Amino acid sequence: MPITGYGGWPNCIRLANDSIELLATADVGPRVIRFGFTGGENVMKEFADQLGKTGGDEWRIYGGHRFWHAPEEMPRSYAPDNSPLVVRENADRVILTQPVEETTGMQKELEIAIDPAADHVTLIHRLTNRNLWTVKAAAWALTVMTQGGTAVFPQEPFKPHPEYMLPARPLVLWHYTDMSDPRFTFGKDYIMLRQDPAAKTKNKIGMLNHQEWAAYSVRGVVFLKRFLSVAGAEYPDFGCNCEAYTDADMIEIESLGPLSLIRPGESVEHMEDWYLFKADVGDTEKDVRDLLMPLVARTA
Repeated sequence: MPITGYGGWPNCIRLANDSIELLATADVGPRVIRFGFTGGENVMKEFADQLGKTGGDEWRIYGGHRFWHAPEEMPRSYAPDNSPLVVRENADRVILTQPVEETTGMQKELEIAIDPAADHVTLIHRLTNRNLWTVKAAAWALTVMTQGGTAVFPQEPFKPHPEYMLPARPLVLWHYTDMSDPRFTFGKDYIMLRQDPAAKTKNKIGMLNHQEWAAYSVRGVVFLKRFLSVAGAEYPDFGCNCEAYTDADMIEIESLGPLSLIRPGESVEHMEDWYLFKADVGDTEKDVRDLLMPLVARTA
């Protein structure tokens, strides 16, 4: 697969078809630093002051898509990923493997394949325990989106009381979650979270998303990610397989795999499917219902 420079990193792998392109750097990470229509805007946030940097003991956000292991904890989650990766090609996919994390004994690997005939890529996040002891953790996929758009998360389908009396899913809040924040819309069918470059505060929300998708609409492009909800599994953060964080710089759309006891030498995997659409879906529930949901249906 072609190697090209991007953002100051000389060794970036480009996966592309006739419509879309993805760039993942092999100089740090594993990180996907660009995803978009060829020649179009990167739907992912780039932190210009960090592009092209390598080495050092400081964790950097860089931007783009990254791979962590949950639950979040300092310093474990913030193990620096500033070193070169091993790159392997296998048929239609590229596999990026980082060195074992010195502070955790865990090793991350990102396997990426692009659909030759559709605006779709598949990513497998593989977390391997290189310690001599068992570790309980979950693979955690965080996509840092560019500014100025709206994230959409599906509510569970409405079912009337008293025919349905049990709860449908957890909605999880952090100490700094502010549900009165105007960036939020808590609707009947969807939860929406707008990215506001003028925001003065941070905000976060999590959920068990049985509908298995989340989307981000920005300037005529829709990014959609799909992931699994494993029935009966234990998830981090009081049961979340989907989370969102936002501040003035960006918004993160996150999915998580189940918590697992990972024995020495064993791995867990977490898969996401990404889709791109040229569409403007607005930011009301009616807009989402009328314009976004037909796109979601095409990925089912």
